[in-house]
Amino acid sequence: MLTMRPVCENCGKALPNDSTEAMICTFECTFCSTCVTTILDNVCPNCGGGFEKRPTRPQALLAKYPVETQPLIKPIDAAKFAVLQQKHKDISPDKR
Repeated sequence: MLTMRPVCENCGKALPNDSTEAMICTFECTFCSTCVTTILDNVCPNCGGGFEKRPTRPQALLAKYPVETQPLIKPIDAAKFAVLQQKHKDISPDKR
């Protein structure tokens, strides 16, 4: 089941279940759309993959399958990320 993380891993912006700004990679790393487009260039700093809009969990299932409550915040280390970003930013995520 998809882990619904409550905040952007980089900036800490709140990303509740119904957020239209939540983006995830294939490993469910979670970032806000602003960080994905302005800082990350659609390159996940953890795995190098691309991002897609995170789906919402149906309201009727939130009680049984609640969203995470513990924030996971790991601000991007710009120097370390620059190497990965340069390697992948001009390659389509499905070709990385």
